[in-house]
Amino acid sequence: MPGPSDPRVAVYIDFDNIIISRYDQLHGRGSFHKHRVRKAEVTGPDADRETRQRLVDATVDLDAVLDFASSLGTVAISRAYADWSVPVNASYRGQLVDRAVDLTQMFPTVASMKNGADIRLAIDVVEDLFSVPDLTHVVIVAGDSDYIALAQRSKRLGRYVVGIGVAGATSASLASACDEFVDYDALPGVMTDDPITEEPTEAPRTSRRAVAPPRAPEPAPAPVTAGTTAGADQSSTADDSPTTAQGATAADTDDATAPDEPTVVAPKKGPSGLLVRALRLGHAKDDAEWLHSAAVKNHMLRMDPTFNEKALGYRTFTEFVKSRGSFVEVDETGPIRKIRLRSAFHPE
Repeated sequence: MPGPSDPRVAVYIDFDNIIISRYDQLHGRGSFHKHRVRKAEVTGPDADRETRQRLVDATVDLDAVLDFASSLGTVAISRAYADWSVPVNASYRGQLVDRAVDLTQMFPTVASMKNGADIRLAIDVVEDLFSVPDLTHVVIVAGDSDYIALAQRSKRLGRYVVGIGVAGATSASLASACDEFVDYDALPGVMTDDPITEEPTEAPRTSRRAVAPPRAPEPAPAPVTAGTTAGADQSSTADDSPTTAQGATAADTDDATAPDEPTVVAPKKGPSGLLVRALRLGHAKDDAEWLHSAAVKNHMLRMDPTFNEKALGYRTFTEFVKSRGSFVEVDETGPIRKIRLRSAFHPE
């Protein structure tokens, strides 16, 4: 349970800004508008396969963004601003709902589709800084120069300001106005490859003491990255098979019908993926070779409050970590248990 002095974080996402910036980064400047992505259907019989694939390639891993924010402290506020009636925005429903992000609806007010998200976001930040005085960190997920004044004012009010933006679409002045600015591609978890395959789900029985039954096996974690999809089969066996937003045919799913609304499926982090991402964030934040086991577990709980090693069949967190010995090392030589990722699993 967080104490009164623990850092508390507020995250504000200019959703259109980050989605458009990521798309243009991969497909060329101005491509989002040139390809008319905002009005494109992303699922169903009217969906354009080429447009859908471009969107999949440019999928933003919001888990990586929120997990990074949780490495700063307890995320007390998380809001995303966009017109959620737009199909490409609605396709992120799964990621956002799973992380309990507050979705703020911004209807366009002019023909240019500008929705005033930057003004609303700035007003909410300033209001929150006064109404929630124990906030210590403000995370602005955007690269627009319009947020320079907001970053400066937040710092003046005593908050540590962190910006997250996409390379090539971020104002240098905004980066300078923040206490810390992180490139989206440099976030731990946003990777092109993840060699982790081990996912043990049940601890070896060392006593007759009853423990909670283990959960069903989970797939190994793999972040959504350019050119890849989560849990989708890239090869299609029938041209006329309906497809999902991830490019999988209906035959690949348990239900032959398409979902009612387009959904970008975020990669589900099993226990191993959760542990590895917490360790990567810890190593990146502290630049330390070994991390305190208790601190890593607290970070895992901030990322996923449902994590419980006992539900997996382990009596202690240390037992759980030792079961992942192929990619985690444990140091028990001192009074405080420490853990670290094996060198082969550190990001490049």
